[in-house]
Amino acid sequence: MQSSILRRKASQTSRTSLKSSLRAPTRRRTFVGKLCQPASSFSRCHSTLFIKPTNSIPKAVLRQQNRSYSSQTTDIVFSDPNRPDLFYHFVHPPTPLSQSLPAFALSFLDVTPPAADSPVVIGWLPAQTYMTDTPETPGSEEEPKEQSSGLQDFVVNPKFVTLLQETIKSGLKENVDDIWENGGKQLQEGWMHIHDQRNIPALGRIGDPDDIIASVLVEDSKIKYDTYQPMPSYRVCTSDGILQLTPGLAEHLRAALIRLTKTEAAS
Repeated sequence: MQSSILRRKASQTSRTSLKSSLRAPTRRRTFVGKLCQPASSFSRCHSTLFIKPTNSIPKAVLRQQNRSYSSQTTDIVFSDPNRPDLFYHFVHPPTPLSQSLPAFALSFLDVTPPAADSPVVIGWLPAQTYMTDTPETPGSEEEPKEQSSGLQDFVVNPKFVTLLQETIKSGLKENVDDIWENGGKQLQEGWMHIHDQRNIPALGRIGDPDDIIASVLVEDSKIKYDTYQPMPSYRVCTSDGILQLTPGLAEHLRAALIRLTKTEAAS
C-alpha cells in the first residue's frame, strides 16, 4: 500500500514538472489602438531586415481587387526621411490588405491617391503596431515588445507594376534618360538590362534578378524599344528598399503618375 502511494505521488510530480517546463505558445496580438508612423520604422528596416517580400498577392487581396476604396483615403501623409521622393498615405479600412485594419499606401506623390488601390500606389504596409510574446533571446522571459511594420509586411500593387513597365518602355522610346541612351551606345550590340538603382551591379556584371526591371535589344548602338521585355523575377521592394530609377526615367514616371491622378480625380 505504501509503495503504491509513493508511485502515484512520483507520477503526479513528474507530470507537474513537465507541464511547468513547457513554454506557452508564441502569440502575436494586434495592438489596435496605436498608429505606427512608417517614415522612420520602414526606413530603419531597410538596413536591418533581409527578408525579401514576394511579389505574389495574398488570396484575400486578390478577392478585393475589384472593390472601390475611394472613400477610405485621407489627407494624412508622412514623408520618408531617407527617401524624400517616397510618401506614406494613411488609408482607413477596408483596404487591399485588410477588411478591418488601416494601412499605408506608398506613393511617389505627396498628393492623396484617388483610391487606395489606384495604379499610382506602389504598394501597402500595415498601419498598426503589434505586440509580440516572442523573446529576442531564446529561453528568456522578456516582456511583450511593440513591433512596427517592416519589409516583410509590404505587399506590392500589381496595377503599379503594369504602369511602371509601360512607362519605362515609353521613356526609352522617347529617349528621356541619357544614362540608358549612353548605355546603348557603349554596348553597340546585344541585350541591355534596365537595372533598379537601389543595387547597381559592378561594371561588366549582371545584376540580381530581383533588381533587373526589364531587358531591351540594342542594335547599331540604338535601343530597339519594341523589343522591351519585363523581367518576371523583378521585385519592387527588396532588402535594399523600394524601387529607384535613374533620374530621367524617375521624372518620366512621376509625370505619368501626376497625369493619371488628375484623370482619376476627374472621373
